[in-house]
Amino acid sequence: MKKKDIEFFKELLTNRQEELLSHADDTVSGMTVQKENFPDPTDRASLESDRNFMLRIRDREHKLIKKIKKTLKRIELGTFGICESCGEDISIKRLKARPVTSQCIDCKSKEEALEKALGI
Repeated sequence: MKKKDIEFFKELLTNRQEELLSHADDTVSGMTVQKENFPDPTDRASLESDRNFMLRIRDREHKLIKKIKKTLKRIELGTFGICESCGEDISIKRLKARPVTSQCIDCKSKEEALEKALGI
């Protein structure tokens, strides 16, 4: 992979990580602010539902942050863009679609087919 491509992905991932971390800070500060007292149980349930939804989103983002950190580490080690399963290069097209991927499309397809067959 060309050095300019690696720099592109490093910058992309770093920016995405910073964006996700700022969202997490906003969520924490928003959760600690005391909300109004709702006399109507429906309003209270709606608030709780919104909070739960936001927490699920942040949990997914937390997992993505972990993947981004691993990917940035692979960039440092010089293994970014190389499939962890077969050792072949991962296409630029795939990396642009999913920069945190660690497998080429063939290996990932095989893994997903196996998971489907096993019911995982």
